[in-house]
Formats: sequence, C-alpha cells, structure tokens
Amino acid sequence: MHLLIVDDHPLFREALASTLALAYPAAVLHEADGIAEACAVLARERAIELVLLDLTMQGVQGFDGLVTIRAQFARVPILVVSGLDDPRIMREAIHHGAAGFVPKAVDKATLTRAIADVLAGGLSLPPALAGAADPPDRATQLAERIARLTPQQMRVLGMIRQGKLNKQIAHALQVGDSTVKAHVTEILRKLEVGSRTQIVIQTAGLDFDHIQARS
Repeated sequence: MHLLIVDDHPLFREALASTLALAYPAAVLHEADGIAEACAVLARERAIELVLLDLTMQGVQGFDGLVTIRAQFARVPILVVSGLDDPRIMREAIHHGAAGFVPKAVDKATLTRAIADVLAGGLSLPPALAGAADPPDRATQLAERIARLTPQQMRVLGMIRQGKLNKQIAHALQVGDSTVKAHVTEILRKLEVGSRTQIVIQTAGLDFDHIQARS
C-alpha cells in the first residue's frame, strides 16, 4: 500500500508518518510539502492509493490544492487532515471532492479508522459533519430534483448511496455498464452535482424513502 502525505509542516508530516507506520507497517509512505510536489509524486508513483492532504498550506488559497489534485488524479481518493474543524469547511471539502475529513486533533484510532474507510471505497465524515443537515431550503430543492428522476434512475441512485460500483449496479439491474454510466450521468445532471461523492453527502440527510414513494 502506498500513501502520500501532503503538508508543509515537517514536524506534522513526521508525526503523521509515524502514526501510519505503526498502523500499516507494510505501507510505503511518500511525502510532499506542497501541491506542485504532490502532483509530481502522483505522476511518478502510480501505485499511490490515498492522499492525506492539509488544506492550509503556504501559497494555497481555499480549496485550490484539493481541486488541483482531484482534477489531475481523479482516481486517487483524498482524505483531508486539517487543523480546521468548522463543519462548513468540512462540508465544502467533501463538496469539492474529498473522500473524507479528519481534524488534526483526533486520536490515532480515529485517523486510522478514517483511512480504512476511505481505502475501502467509502466516505469518512466526522460527527460534526455526519450529523449536520443541509439548510431546509437547500434540502427541499434537492428533494425536488431527486423526485424528477425516473424509477430506474432512482434505483441507480439508491445503489450509489450504498457505495456500489457501476459493475455491481449493472449486475443487480441486469443491464450493461454503458446503460449504468448513462443513468449516472443523468443523475449528476439532474441533481446538479459533480461527482458520486457529492451525491452521497448531499442526499445523506434526506428522507429518501419518502421521496421514492412520491416519485
């Protein structure tokens, strides 16, 4: 397993590397002190399976670093490990494509559990974010968009929320992969989101069964 730590504080990189070495003794750890170096490492080391990224690095504005890495290396999930703990920032990080968010103040067990969840293909959300609902007007708008999906698209959406891959969805629905991809594209368009991760996080607080019954 190859992991990449991206942080411009050498002491924190060292501390995080020590934690990862204890949790995953066989892991190969890579380090970068900025976004440019991180992209260079990812381009060179194709075996990297996870990026652990700090948001607040010198020369990085907002979510620019996260967006840059996601745009160039969409196949590699990103777990944000940040000193920031504002739920609004956590939510925005997920909306920008992060697969999880872990405040730097968490204990080692919480960090390693988050890494395991992301490596398994899931989302890792801190309690402050997992329990936070969207504002009522935003939730209502999203529910209305979901209600416009076709019955088949609703079934695909339900399986996306369960973390199933396109091949698994195709097998369950007994359709081809290209059909599932077309459904996913339409779901993204109708819900006005940019990724499967955004589908999961934005629909997490909705009464999905009630919406399905209405459609």
